[in-house]
Amino acid sequence: MVAPSVDGAQKLLQQRDSDRRKRRLEKLRRIQHDHRMRLIVIALIVVTFVVMGMIGRMVSVVFGAMYTSGNESSTEGLLYPIESETRELKKLDGMWNFVRSDSNNPSQGIREKWYTDDLARFRRTIDMPVPSSYNDITEDAALRDHVGTVWYDRKFFVPKAWSASGDRVFIRFGSVHYDTIVWINGVQVLKHEFGHLPFEMDVTNVLKYGGENRITVLCDNVLLQVTIPQGKVDNQAIDNGVELVQSYTFDFFNYAGIHRSVVLYTVPQIYIRDVAIHTSYQGEEGRVDYQVTTSTNETENLQLRVKLYDRNGTLVGKDESESKLQGTVVIPQVKLWWPYLMDPDPGYLYTMEITLGKAKPKDESNAAPSDDETVLDVYRMKVGIRTLEWNNTSFLINGKPIYFRGFGRHEDSDIRGKGLDLALLTKDFNLLKWVGANAYRTSHYPYSEESMQFADEHGIMIIDECPSVDTENYSQILLQKHKSSIEQLIHRDRNHPSVVMWSIANEPRTGKIDADAYFAAVAQYTKQLDPTRPITAAIAVNVNDDRAAQHLDIVSFNRYNAWYANSGKLNMITNRVIEEAEAWNKKHNKPILMSEYGADTQEGLHTLPAYIWSEDYQTRVFSQHFKAFDALRKQHFFIGEFVWNFADFKTAQTYTRVGGNKKGIFTRNRQPKAAAYLLRQRYHALGELGKSYLPDDLFLYTAPETNQAASGDKTEL
Repeated sequence: MVAPSVDGAQKLLQQRDSDRRKRRLEKLRRIQHDHRMRLIVIALIVVTFVVMGMIGRMVSVVFGAMYTSGNESSTEGLLYPIESETRELKKLDGMWNFVRSDSNNPSQGIREKWYTDDLARFRRTIDMPVPSSYNDITEDAALRDHVGTVWYDRKFFVPKAWSASGDRVFIRFGSVHYDTIVWINGVQVLKHEFGHLPFEMDVTNVLKYGGENRITVLCDNVLLQVTIPQGKVDNQAIDNGVELVQSYTFDFFNYAGIHRSVVLYTVPQIYIRDVAIHTSYQGEEGRVDYQVTTSTNETENLQLRVKLYDRNGTLVGKDESESKLQGTVVIPQVKLWWPYLMDPDPGYLYTMEITLGKAKPKDESNAAPSDDETVLDVYRMKVGIRTLEWNNTSFLINGKPIYFRGFGRHEDSDIRGKGLDLALLTKDFNLLKWVGANAYRTSHYPYSEESMQFADEHGIMIIDECPSVDTENYSQILLQKHKSSIEQLIHRDRNHPSVVMWSIANEPRTGKIDADAYFAAVAQYTKQLDPTRPITAAIAVNVNDDRAAQHLDIVSFNRYNAWYANSGKLNMITNRVIEEAEAWNKKHNKPILMSEYGADTQEGLHTLPAYIWSEDYQTRVFSQHFKAFDALRKQHFFIGEFVWNFADFKTAQTYTRVGGNKKGIFTRNRQPKAAAYLLRQRYHALGELGKSYLPDDLFLYTAPETNQAASGDKTEL
């Protein structure tokens, strides 16, 4: 290798210095570029947040506009069907003929017009009891899990006298799940979408009087993203093809069928179509304000006579009105409607007799026709007189604060599913009183009208819930149906004294951005329909994520400490319940109640120490919650506790459920678990009547009471 010359070495050094300067300059330019890019990114982030904030506000405005506009329809009529001097009633309950459509061909029956003849001429039928769910009646798993349409029909006779009298005849269904079409003698007379709620139609002109008639009913149990409640249906592959599979997030079985009674009833040509009442009292004087709607708008020549009778049938108040068909009945020495264990005589009801007649001509007042000649229609209903008030800390009935002690429940039992069963209903109310409850939620849908009447009679308060459960995909179509279901519920139940609160949803996904405007619209509409009762909703999301509670009057929350969260940790309940209830109250300054808590329990399973799924564990879970509830009650904003659940119930098939949800304190056939006795002791001990009204068997005898001396002397047994 030849060494470079002096000049060459100098040039080489100069070249190296130049390269180093270039590299330094390039590095500096890169640093400056990176700095500028960081500034640009920061600026873009700031702009993005500003824009997103504007978009968020725009979204809220858009959702707000979308969720507050629309034309809401109102139901009419639907008075509970009764017999009277002017009304007759014929039940169509019993055995009907039944056909299950092919799941992959649900509209076949409509296309082939099965409603034009006996179903047996189109398909082989089976017997199906009405009312009942059809799912558990047979041994066929395909019927139990059927997705799609089913058909019912039966024959019946209508008396000739119904035609001769000139009366109108209505067909009325207490509840069918869900979408329903009804034909009589091949003529479509009815279509209704919601389950759990009644519907009716005047069928006077399609009946054959003195002859045989045929009624055909199509029932579709499919739930979609635009139905109440929501669900999804998918085509899924099976071993020999494909089938429809229904999925839903709510935790109870999707029973279907004609669940409540079907009746024909008559009314005169001009009849009492609807009644709305409001009750109040001052001192010992009670008031019943009434508004009656008739089948005609021409009321100038009509009059009402309204009478109130006490429990013994004694007339205690009356009123007459003309034209406007509204007024007030005043009752001296009124007996108020009180909840169970708040008064020695709870659930006191009067009978309200409403007589619609022809007004007496003014120029013939001295020679008026007899009452029999002027009477057009007579309707009777039960009335309980009470007042409701609420503020930011309390709920009051008849001016006295109430502490709710109750349950979530289900209309559910072996074999009949959600079908109405008066024997079961009687048993359930006996158990509610045995355990000392004063309230329950109609979770998660409206219960039968008969159950509301039972609640009136027994003094059991009702949080009346519409069928919106686990609502998650909000839309304008869904909102209109949500409103319609609430309107039908309030229209049906507004006169029941037992109904003290409306629940507009159970566990909706209220963390979503559009939940705010959606539930603002639902809450506003509910208050518009009935401002006399507070509204609530059972909320399951975290207090900091929820967007719906701000629109409620009373905040209800569901939480399963030591079950779905921190399973098996009995020492992680009390403080968490206290802290969450306090957080809800601090954020909204409203009364708070716990609408669900509990633990699944396999009857007969015992472990010591307590272990998850055992009866011992359920009892301990309750006890830890009781500590929290009592601490919260001292803060004067916590107004109630509701166990989930009254009795075990059936759910969809899943590996997390053994035969269904087992959180009941009673088994599905209404036998008590260990926790029932603990809860009974607490609920009766919290009763407002005091110790003198405690049941004799509340505590079993163990040993005599002791007054052991401070010196430690032994007590002789």
